Amino acid sequence: MSNYKLAIIGLGYTGLPLARLFATKYPVIGYDINAQRVHELSNGIDRTLEVEEDLLKGVLKTEYKSEENGLFFTNNLNDLKACNCFIISVPTPVDKHNKPDLSILLNASSTVGKVISKNNIIIFESTVYPGATEEECIPVLESTSGLKFNHDFFVGYSPERINPGDKTRTVEKVKKVTSGSTPEIAEVINQLYCSVIEAGTHLAPSIKVAEAAKVIENAQRDINIAFVNELAKIFNLLEIDTNEVLEAAGTKWNFLNFKPGLVGGHCIGVDPYYLAQKAEEMGYHPEIILSGRRVNDSMGVFIASEIVKLMVKADIPVKSANALILGITFKENCTDIRNTKVVDIYHELKSYGIDVSIYDPLASKEEVKTEYGIELIDQLKNKKFNAVVLAVAHNEFKILQTEELTLEKASVIYDIKSFYEKTKVNGRL
Repeated sequence: MSNYKLAIIGLGYTGLPLARLFATKYPVIGYDINAQRVHELSNGIDRTLEVEEDLLKGVLKTEYKSEENGLFFTNNLNDLKACNCFIISVPTPVDKHNKPDLSILLNASSTVGKVISKNNIIIFESTVYPGATEEECIPVLESTSGLKFNHDFFVGYSPERINPGDKTRTVEKVKKVTSGSTPEIAEVINQLYCSVIEAGTHLAPSIKVAEAAKVIENAQRDINIAFVNELAKIFNLLEIDTNEVLEAAGTKWNFLNFKPGLVGGHCIGVDPYYLAQKAEEMGYHPEIILSGRRVNDSMGVFIASEIVKLMVKADIPVKSANALILGITFKENCTDIRNTKVVDIYHELKSYGIDVSIYDPLASKEEVKTEYGIELIDQLKNKKFNAVVLAVAHNEFKILQTEELTLEKASVIYDIKSFYEKTKVNGRL
């Protein structure tokens, strides 16, 4: 296939940057069921801040023309019938029991199945466990379309490698893993991505290999961060500064540079559960993966307890004290609040009777309220707190004078990210 007419299904943190990139070379339809999101994007507004306004408007089209490169946004399913290659990039979260939830992905597969025709290609980018594309998604495509897999339509898998908030390692500058349901289709898909990915591609021998590569990328990081988080707990008992220890150890050439902290978001805090679930289905209980998850999921409660200890040492009455948390997104310089572990600190501090406020200039107040039931404060002016917690290292917080937010007496500052000078804080992770 050389005359690509692409459809990107899902216009979130991964789908939109990919759609924008492909639109520089091909006619692209960006599809999302969220009508408000489609309206905003059609006007060049990306509230995720992943695609800069000039780049988005540079490829934006007000109507779809199959012979013109560019990006047309829609939530009208019938528009997708003009396309011959579909890339599905939708969330694959876990439920409250940390079990993989493929419902959004399967719904997207059903949606695409309604509009595909013979010889079309469907590529999945959503994170799944090894085997999910063939075991779960393809049967949905077949049943919805009435077409036969690898005869009437073909499938590929190319896991997303978007790093939200990162303006250096953008989608075209990160090497892409590709795969396909037949050797011939795998090569076609690989060449499609090669045409836009400056960093090149790695063609995996099978879809399962590509799926597995994605989940272990993040499981590996999760385990390494869990190790340094456990070190932080140990060194805290020994009254040693964890960051100073890591700096010293880092002088060895093969020491891996990981920092302690909260592990949330849609990738590192989620993907290991996908691999663990599949392993358990096969009769193997993954000790290290799940142990790392337990350590990292415990950090919010640990941090809150450390803050309370500092308040007690400073003779601050804990009950009815005022605390401020700076940041609620899952990482710095992005708007993504999915699976943020900052809320664990919030709820644990609240359980002590502390009045907790959260300020985050990047997060959507509406989304935070809907997702977590928490009201963000609008501004910090003329507010004073018994405790200030730097949870997310947004650039906006660099110029913030935290001492101006605390009471002259009976106050503490806790820095989770080692963002401020050590002499200016009372404690850090």
